Amino acid sequence: MTRSWLRRYAVSCFLLLLPALLWNLLLADRLPPAFQMAEFWREIPRWVSVPENVLRSLVFLLPLGMPLELATPEQRRRLALFAAGTAVYFASWLALIAWPDSAWSTSPAGFLAPAYTPALWLCALGLLADRWLIPALPFRRWMYLVTAAAFLGFHNLHTAMVYARNF
Repeated sequence: MTRSWLRRYAVSCFLLLLPALLWNLLLADRLPPAFQMAEFWREIPRWVSVPENVLRSLVFLLPLGMPLELATPEQRRRLALFAAGTAVYFASWLALIAWPDSAWSTSPAGFLAPAYTPALWLCALGLLADRWLIPALPFRRWMYLVTAAAFLGFHNLHTAMVYARNF
């Protein structure tokens, strides 16, 4: 019983978030100075930081309850969309790390790219699951998608505030 329960949660959609979490952990200190923790969070009002962090927690914890199933062609297409979105997200970081003073990295589109490109993989993640691991809970795909969109709204607003302060 315990082993199947553990396996069920180990093979959840949360597994797909691990590369991005690891990426952030390993490379965040290589981003330009405006993205460093102290500077990035400096003077961000609580009405932005609190909902951003609460929604971020939900967006990253809810997938623990969403089984990762790749049985249908549609699920495999959504996984491919997730992978492509993650690659675009990684590329947005690499551009900032490799060319921090470039026209792209100092433009609003380039600076905010790590904040808006997660829309691709979070949307794909929300579309990938079609039920909760706990059968008694009703699953509504739009609930995750709205939560992710709200998080991205606050996260992009936060990043735009940092951009405005630094450029």
